[in-house]
Amino acid sequence: MQPYGTWSSPFHAADIASSAPRIDGAHFVGEEIWWGESVPAEGGRVTVRSSTGDVVLPAPWSARSRVHEYGGGAWTAEADGTLFFVDANDQRVYRMLQGEQPEPLTPTGANHGGLRLQDGRLLAVREDLSVEPHLRAIVEIPTDGSAASDTTAIRVFIQGTAFFAHPALSPDGTRIALVEWSGRRMPWQEAKLCVIEVGGDEFADTRARAALQPEWISDTELVYADDPTGRWNLYRRSVEGLEASAPEAVSTVDADTGYGLWVLGNRWYQPLPDGRLVAVRTNGSDEIVIIGRDGAEKRLDVPATAHASVDDVSGSRVLISGGGAGVSAGLWVVDVDSGEVRRVRGGLPVDEAWMPPATRITLEGANGAVHAFDYAPANPDASAPDAELPPYIVFVHGGPTAHVAGAASAAIAFYTSRGIGVLDVNYGGSTGYGRAYRERLDGQWGIADVEDVLAAARGLADSGRADPRRIAIRGGSAGGWTVLAALVRGGVFAAGISRYGVTDLRSLAQDTHDFEKYYLDGLVGPLPAAEQVYIDRSPLTHADRIDVPVLLLQGADDRVVPPSQSEKIRDALATRGIPHEYVVYEGEGHGFRRAETIVDSLERELAFLGEVFGFAPATAEPVEASRTEG
Repeated sequence: MQPYGTWSSPFHAADIASSAPRIDGAHFVGEEIWWGESVPAEGGRVTVRSSTGDVVLPAPWSARSRVHEYGGGAWTAEADGTLFFVDANDQRVYRMLQGEQPEPLTPTGANHGGLRLQDGRLLAVREDLSVEPHLRAIVEIPTDGSAASDTTAIRVFIQGTAFFAHPALSPDGTRIALVEWSGRRMPWQEAKLCVIEVGGDEFADTRARAALQPEWISDTELVYADDPTGRWNLYRRSVEGLEASAPEAVSTVDADTGYGLWVLGNRWYQPLPDGRLVAVRTNGSDEIVIIGRDGAEKRLDVPATAHASVDDVSGSRVLISGGGAGVSAGLWVVDVDSGEVRRVRGGLPVDEAWMPPATRITLEGANGAVHAFDYAPANPDASAPDAELPPYIVFVHGGPTAHVAGAASAAIAFYTSRGIGVLDVNYGGSTGYGRAYRERLDGQWGIADVEDVLAAARGLADSGRADPRRIAIRGGSAGGWTVLAALVRGGVFAAGISRYGVTDLRSLAQDTHDFEKYYLDGLVGPLPAAEQVYIDRSPLTHADRIDVPVLLLQGADDRVVPPSQSEKIRDALATRGIPHEYVVYEGEGHGFRRAETIVDSLERELAFLGEVFGFAPATAEPVEASRTEG
């Protein structure tokens, strides 16, 4: 028998960095299937690959958008094999013909994303941060290169200081439907469904609550997602000119077709040519359903059950990407009529002896039910002494308006196979459980989320599944905030790991980017009226209450949560002599993408937990990475 935490594991940090592809959109391109994929071994660049085995977008090019900072929708393709993409370095849109070098289609100076090609017309979301106030627009980019040095050649459909997403051109090319929000409310709180007349000045707001992804079924029928009932369901409207009928529910269920609009290009459903819809539904985990014109529904038996996306349609075939409870993340082509499912990339079955399915649990907290996924230690070649309870890490997702969905993950197996359990918590404020659950965090960030993770950890210990003296907490970005705020409360967690976490709300409000400029108004309160609340809630204010070891990991180029946030809490911990380690990774932004960073951070976390919990991990030596320690 071996103590928990010391078990030998086949899941090495170097393998985690390349274990499952990070799919970034997929399209049918002629007889081929193309998909975007992050390549950690090449600095995290996003390439485009083909089902033929070819790399469509070669190094050093990388398809990544910076619109709204989080990007998305950075590439698309024509059936003849022409690739259109946003280059990560200059944010220009490029066209690449087969066998040729990319050529720019837009001038320098603006960010582009949310690319969509319809009937040979290339639509995009454009963001210009070089002017004050910053301007965003829905534009059409000429595909012949005529606008490469001439901004006036780009057609602007709508422009302003608001935010835009999901442009959809009507089949007859006369109108564009899109989503718009003011920025003073986040898009999951309030977003309009708008229809614009192409070539005119007419504009119609169809008065949705929090609209997502409009799609034209015909010249007179528009489908979109909205949550007037508290769940994102699909609705249809008849549209004559710019006049829209009252919304009619396609189906009303206690699940969401949609989630937080953090990135552009998400596809939660797709219309089929015969008018049926293929849609993702989320209630903690995902399922894929076909909805007929008559409302009849059929569940598709596909492996994707986590962060699923219906990326493209060709006849009766659809491309679905995502993770799964019993498979690695991947991409599949599914024939909705025959039910045939074919794996295109990733999606390999996992060995349940090493990676058993997550246990979906609900715990009771101060604010009501708390949803989580439990991954108990699992290793077929090891067992712990009967009297020993396992150490655990409570994972806290970022956002905070986001969620986890209980997918198989080599990054989680990295811990569980060594005898360290993982509890992945969807605290109040998470998506995937409806608006009421999301709004539990309104005005309560730093309170409700902390109460929920504390309740989850206590419930884990009280049930006898975890050693109450050896429970750590780990999170990134907004999750890092919850980590530090929970350590301030004290009494439950023996250590904390914060990845690029928020520590000082006032500094965040001052330094944050446009997209999240007013996010804190809803999560905490508007400034200056709520300034004292900002001070009281910030972990930095109460750093003297943190009395357990802390590991701080930070990207040097992070523009969402800059390094100064981590440096402040580092200095406060150092002043009080609290054991801590601070690591800055050069060339990393908000989220780690480089293979060497992923490897080093995982090895450091494991070594840190071993030191705190009193065990010697089988493999815990950090590798060389471009980093600064302090």
